[in-house]
Amino acid sequence: MKKNVAVIGYGGMGGWHTEHLLKSDVANLAGIYDIKEERRALAESRGIKAYSSREELLADPSIDIVTVAIPNDVHEEVVIAALEAGKNVISEKPVTLSLESLERMIAASKKAGKIFSVHQNRRWDVDYLAMKQIHDSGEIGDVINIESRIHGSRGIPSDWRGEKKYGGGMLYDWGVHLIDQILMILGFDGIAGVRCTFEHITNDEVDDGFNLWIDYTSGQRAYIEVGTYNFLPMPRFYMRAKSGSAFISDWREKCHVAKCKAWHESDVVPVQTAAGLTKTMAPRDEITLDEYDIDRPHSDVHDYYRNIVRAVDGIEPQFVTHDQMRAVLKVIMKAFESVERGGERVEW
Repeated sequence: MKKNVAVIGYGGMGGWHTEHLLKSDVANLAGIYDIKEERRALAESRGIKAYSSREELLADPSIDIVTVAIPNDVHEEVVIAALEAGKNVISEKPVTLSLESLERMIAASKKAGKIFSVHQNRRWDVDYLAMKQIHDSGEIGDVINIESRIHGSRGIPSDWRGEKKYGGGMLYDWGVHLIDQILMILGFDGIAGVRCTFEHITNDEVDDGFNLWIDYTSGQRAYIEVGTYNFLPMPRFYMRAKSGSAFISDWREKCHVAKCKAWHESDVVPVQTAAGLTKTMAPRDEITLDEYDIDRPHSDVHDYYRNIVRAVDGIEPQFVTHDQMRAVLKVIMKAFESVERGGERVEW
């Protein structure tokens, strides 16, 4: 049965949710509420019901699910109010700004007996899905390390994302997605330590870029880099494994794989460099290496809402779990701690 969903916050992501809900095969858009009158008027001009207050929205018995798409610092208050009103709740990411806050939200959901999840929509990015497919298939062996990067050149948007009190900064904004993707690939358990450094090129109040390292007890490593002041592209993903490598140059491109067929060549032709000959860095050929692209995986981001609806009906577990939410937020908290320590590694 379709569920009625109301959206609190009619800004960028709130608008994104409403657009998808208007076309949904599992949900009906019941309406929106925004603290700004002009946004409520905009919704009504588009034929969308606008509640006059948060209280009116939460008092509507027909609403099954509330999606919270407001600045990060007020997620907890609104999420808990919605849960206490008997609604299932989706929070935009990051779910909140501290582990203590998250535990209060989880406790409220358990007390209410309602679904509470965070909208990790980038689990449906096809570049991430391609890297996860390569990892999970084992076709290039055990993974040694993964690198994930996102870069822009315009600094932080000139809104609440640039202010610390609202939970701004790239670690909270893009980092939460990329951390979640890495943990979905390498695992949410077995993390040994976290190290992080920040950039402050266009914004002194919050990070406008960061470099984050995650070490696993298995010896595997992940590196995540986000920047907002780079004018040349860098690889979106790079994976190095025991029997090959995988590379995605750009999120719009296919994943390129190099798979080692044989370790040694009978005759390695030395490479002439400016400083002399080298066999160590000599390139491989088709005798010992297969190179190929994998097709971009199928993806439908609205599967997130399909899962939530089925979870509300008790048909399947929610895809983004409380323990996963805890792990991602803990990485972020450890990253902030590392920055405060001058970039030192912080034990898990």
